Amino acid sequence: MRVPRFPLKVFFDGSCIVCATEIEHYVRKDLDDKLMAIDISHPDFDPVPYQISLADFMHQLYAIDQDGQVFKGVDSFWAIWQAFPTSTVYGIMGRIIRLPLVSRLTRFGYWLFARVRPYLPKRHQCESGTCSIHKSK
Repeated sequence: MRVPRFPLKVFFDGSCIVCATEIEHYVRKDLDDKLMAIDISHPDFDPVPYQISLADFMHQLYAIDQDGQVFKGVDSFWAIWQAFPTSTVYGIMGRIIRLPLVSRLTRFGYWLFARVRPYLPKRHQCESGTCSIHKSK
């Protein structure tokens, strides 16, 4: 897997409070506009151009770079962390997550999270049923 070419489209479930909070955090930290958050729970979201089903998008986090390289699950987090300098916590986490034992553990942890995620609390404070992420600079 090669380092993503930015901008990186990050597909997240805006109705999932954990998912939206996590992606919102990264977008706010991204001062170079390398990350584009796309809410897959929004009624206008169309998965067809990406050749990934909505069910697959809902099952795990996806990120797609400028060249069309697809990152899924834990690999999406690694791709997101590449948007930040290597000297930051995210840069360090990006290196650590590639270590064989750590990689296996994080993949198992994410697999578990993906199974319980549908049962987590939903965001209800948004009028449309979905919440957009706005970057404040």
